[in-house]
Amino acid sequence: MALQLLLLAAAVLASVASTGSCHGFQMEEATIDAIHEGFSNGSLTSTSLVRFYLDRISRLNPLLHAVIEVNPDALWQAARADAERRSGRPCHRCGRGLHGIPVLLKDNIATRDRLNTTAGSLALVGSVVRRGGGVVCRLRRAGAVVLGKANMEEWANFRNLEGTAGWSARGGQGRNPYVLSADPCGSSTGSAIAAATNMAAVTLGTETDGSILCPASLNSVVGIKPTLGLTSRAGVIPISPRQDTVGPICRTISDAVRVLDAIVGYDARDAIATKKASRYVPRGGYMQFLRTDGLRGKRIGIPNGFFNYPNGTVQNTIFRQHLDTMRKHGAILIENINIANLSVILDVLNNGEQIALPAEFKLSLDAYLSDLSYSPVHSLADIIAFNNAHPVEERLKEFGQLIFLVAENTTGIGAPERAAIQELNKLSAYGLEKLMKELKLDAIVTPNDSASSVLAIGGMPGITVPAGYGKLGVPFGICFGGLKGYEPRLIETAYAFEQATQVRKVPTFSP
Repeated sequence: MALQLLLLAAAVLASVASTGSCHGFQMEEATIDAIHEGFSNGSLTSTSLVRFYLDRISRLNPLLHAVIEVNPDALWQAARADAERRSGRPCHRCGRGLHGIPVLLKDNIATRDRLNTTAGSLALVGSVVRRGGGVVCRLRRAGAVVLGKANMEEWANFRNLEGTAGWSARGGQGRNPYVLSADPCGSSTGSAIAAATNMAAVTLGTETDGSILCPASLNSVVGIKPTLGLTSRAGVIPISPRQDTVGPICRTISDAVRVLDAIVGYDARDAIATKKASRYVPRGGYMQFLRTDGLRGKRIGIPNGFFNYPNGTVQNTIFRQHLDTMRKHGAILIENINIANLSVILDVLNNGEQIALPAEFKLSLDAYLSDLSYSPVHSLADIIAFNNAHPVEERLKEFGQLIFLVAENTTGIGAPERAAIQELNKLSAYGLEKLMKELKLDAIVTPNDSASSVLAIGGMPGITVPAGYGKLGVPFGICFGGLKGYEPRLIETAYAFEQATQVRKVPTFSP
């Protein structure tokens, strides 16, 4: 198997070595700004860009399994964007934002088109949504091209306790493009792999607890987990309305922020959450916070319990260097601080999440299924039965479906679930929220997705940025987290850090 993987990787590297430019425009690693410049000067069209990404997918996907399916209408959408730019008629969206930009969506985000939306499961193949997801509607209004659906850990890593390690029945085993045998993480596995390997300009993922921050970190890309409700969850196959959020996964902070600008805002189909969070959206959008001096004066907390790398390790050395870089750029680092009850918060099996989430999942999923105009399954019970009837395809013996079984046994939000939710709210309020307010922190900094549960239970945002590569070449990231609505501060901090360090490099496809 290892030899086959090595040979396949060598073949893939040879096949992509000569691709990447068109009429002098360098498509590989192209940012949104560069793409718009290419559109403007005539060296690039949306159609040629889509063709480039489709070619990359055809060459790389047999190795990496990042994409479940491509949109048969992507070239038509690209041609329409090109025609709008050429028409000479007023086009308020042309030449900016996401107009003509190919976007790859995680397979749990609904598109009302010829693409499936299945959360990676065979059970939902052929299901038809009544309308596209809230973020998809915003992408379409911005003129983006929906390129296809990204692979993901099946059911967003909520089928069993251990997860499926970047695998889904529809998409296969996602692989880390830096070290093919390394963990690609999930559940937004394919979105992160595709962004890292230039299979799309930008991608979208979703997070309940770590599903953007972890794969972004381990695939050396940028991930933004927004404040709960900042982006609509309508049309997203759900886990929990308390914790689910949709965010961008891209190669740069600038690109991720452009995507964030396009997808935030009120949605009547997710009214409570998006109305509450809409007050956080700044006038003029988020691009104004891309400041190279964004670290200056920022009070950044370094909580105990996260940077536990032994002396002499690559991670210990590099993280120390990064903290020094922050200081040199004017950040005020507050060390040796404690998040109250951190050990309880990080114990996801006993902090209350595994009491609240299964009940929320069953209610939310059954509601999602009932709103489909057609579906081969109509309830969580049907999906469990489907998996039992297809044990080989769904790798039931290996992964099981314990969380599904636990969730099916719930009967709504009763006293135990309400008590668990109340406890989670208290852990957040008296934990990170209290600490940040008392110390007047702009952000906390932690490695990879290690603080994802801290942020998840309070609906708080985080941004992860490439931080380095371990001894074997496996990427790791650094995460800036903050209170609800702190996106402007986090963007300033993360962008300044990214520009000062310039860590990210292209994938190596090592075995």
